[in-house]
Amino acid sequence: MAWVVLVVSGLLEAVWAAALSASQGLTRLRPSVLFVVALALSMGGLAYAMRGIPIGTGYAVWVGIGAVCTALYGMAALGDPVSTGRVLCLVLIVAGVVGLKILE
Repeated sequence: MAWVVLVVSGLLEAVWAAALSASQGLTRLRPSVLFVVALALSMGGLAYAMRGIPIGTGYAVWVGIGAVCTALYGMAALGDPVSTGRVLCLVLIVAGVVGLKILE
């Protein structure tokens, strides 16, 4: 169960990062509210998951999921640059996260 909560919390990290960007410095109400709610749920889920997952592994997985999903969202929806190098770096992040889980 801790791993499921951790993955969902990582996805929520991407939600709050996107909402923070959309809030334009917390000046737009709806994205700002989404940011606060997603941030609270993401942190709460991380805290819960770390009860059963080592801190180094849990935090790295949480950040990795959030970073990769946020970068992919930026590329797919916001026009962030897409290059072979950027995609390769994202693949390396995923490989590192999977490696941490396998070697746990």
